[in-house]
Amino acid sequence: MARKEKKYHFIYKTTNLLNEKYYYGMHSTDNLNDGYYGSGRRLRRSINKYGKENHKVEILEFLSDRKSLINREKEIVTLNEIAKENCMNLMVGGKGGFISDEQQRHRSICGGKAFADKLKNDLEFRKRHHKIVSETMKMINQVYEINHATFLGKKHSKKTKELMSIIKKGTGIGNRNSQFGSFWITKNGLNKKIKKENLKQYIDDGWIRGRIL
Repeated sequence: MARKEKKYHFIYKTTNLLNEKYYYGMHSTDNLNDGYYGSGRRLRRSINKYGKENHKVEILEFLSDRKSLINREKEIVTLNEIAKENCMNLMVGGKGGFISDEQQRHRSICGGKAFADKLKNDLEFRKRHHKIVSETMKMINQVYEINHATFLGKKHSKKTKELMSIIKKGTGIGNRNSQFGSFWITKNGLNKKIKKENLKQYIDDGWIRGRIL
């Protein structure tokens, strides 16, 4: 038996009134007053921490059916949008809301294997990846001018200490590393931490691995 289509389909925006962080989502319902705030992981944490009374839900746009709704969310929740500091969305639009921790672990494993296979078997991809890593490390050295040979009798600056902390965290092995399964990326002055399985789509969109403090 075919699933009955809901009466209303709309794009909404939920905003934390205390810190102005926001979440875009899509919702289909028969009741416009069903109290739905969204199911995003960061959004749920925000509501648990600050309370529903400190969040505002706005209906931005109604669509005629679920398919149109999904396509519209894809247009709104883009890679550039979720890279913004105040955006609480973790995934691009059209993928359908919350996924469980088990699903996330499964995607992480599959994504990591796919990335490793591509790195091993795709020569052009491997060259591009190595170039990005090389350019990022050169940028770090140029910006922070870490010169251990001439450091005797000097103190690290605050920024250098922060950089060394980031580099040190990246030297852990497997899930003992506090950054396991995630990367910092940067583009046009924006920094964002992403899951490793999403790295390729960001690189293709002009982001580079690493961050600028």
